[in-house]
Amino acid sequence: MVDVILGMQWGDEGKGKIVDYFAPGYDIVARFQGGPNAGHTLYVEGKKMVLHQIPSGIFHQNKINIIGGGVVLDPVTLKRECDAVAAMGIDVRKNLFIAERTNIIVPTHRALDKASELAKGESKIGSTLKGIGPAYMDKTGRNALRVGDILDKNFTSQYIKLRLKHQKLLDNFHFIEDISAWEEEFFEALEFLKTLNVVNGEYFINNQMSQGKKVLAEGAQGSMLDIDFGTFPFVTSSNTISAGVCTGLGISPKQIREVMGVTKAYCTRVGSGPFPTELEDATGEELRKIGNEFGATTGRPRRCGWMDLVALKYSAMINGVTQMIMTKADVLDAFEQLEMCTAYNINGKETKEVPYQLSRMKATPVLARFPGWHTDSTQLAKGAPLPQNMQAYIQFINEYVGVPVKYVSNGPGRDQILPL
Repeated sequence: MVDVILGMQWGDEGKGKIVDYFAPGYDIVARFQGGPNAGHTLYVEGKKMVLHQIPSGIFHQNKINIIGGGVVLDPVTLKRECDAVAAMGIDVRKNLFIAERTNIIVPTHRALDKASELAKGESKIGSTLKGIGPAYMDKTGRNALRVGDILDKNFTSQYIKLRLKHQKLLDNFHFIEDISAWEEEFFEALEFLKTLNVVNGEYFINNQMSQGKKVLAEGAQGSMLDIDFGTFPFVTSSNTISAGVCTGLGISPKQIREVMGVTKAYCTRVGSGPFPTELEDATGEELRKIGNEFGATTGRPRRCGWMDLVALKYSAMINGVTQMIMTKADVLDAFEQLEMCTAYNINGKETKEVPYQLSRMKATPVLARFPGWHTDSTQLAKGAPLPQNMQAYIQFINEYVGVPVKYVSNGPGRDQILPL
């Protein structure tokens, strides 16, 4: 049995905290896609931890954490994270497992990412420059190196072959930056990677499930950044939606039970791309300030705006979301008036559908207004009724999307989650 937690917006919904909250009810936490461009922020014993590659269940003792084959892995980032986690008393060699089919990000992937983005000029997509796109390109181009390859005696020659291929591309970009230090760090990290539990991932996880173990699949980024169904071309390079669980872990669709979608009480987006409800004014700045909306991976200020119900309902549809978890409700505590987008106005016509190419058109949001709740929601106790205006806000979301909000996060703390 597999339950899924994934983001319903453009990422940064607070999925890491939600996975951490639900992890005690599962035996296995598995990451099924994405790379180190996704930062999941956790607060453990009062300390802030940002995980980019390791599943968010790592701080729960005796839980198996799996990095699946759908992930692209940066060994350097992984080693750095493992060192930080180990410093908090967690034995990663005991409870972290990595699928052999997991693709590796090599130093020249990072160089290609940087060179490509620079070449785009004003048309850049806002890449985090971590090498994710080029790594997935090598995967689909059947050139990639995978974790299982590092145990092969011919790995070095395989690496050189791939590096020469990349060098020709870099020459075309006139990229001359010296990456020798990146390579030295990379090969040191590979030696560390060899000491971890490298497993035949699909057999490993299916054998665990056959023994009755419960799996929590953890998504990275958000559904609106899916390579196929997101706001293309301003998307990531993997399938962030629930379908990616099957291809990223090697499990059958019939194993999936609940799909828990995480959404903020408003919207944010990092990088370029269409964002119909974006607020480029004092209200947007206030959302950013109160919500501390800066990228966990890049530190970039996030673009902020009102809740987009058109996109949220679309996300619920393509993921088969069975319940929603609303985060950062407390950020809206101070606002007199709240708004939500219920339709797009495109060329004078209203629509409740996400267009094929949202980036090519001007979508003006049709907004519904709601009174704020003027309550310090961070102080709400479990079981206590929500402020009436917050209840009305949530009920409107439930009815529009057709999926219920079952939990509300009312602060950054591990236990600041209210079941409804």
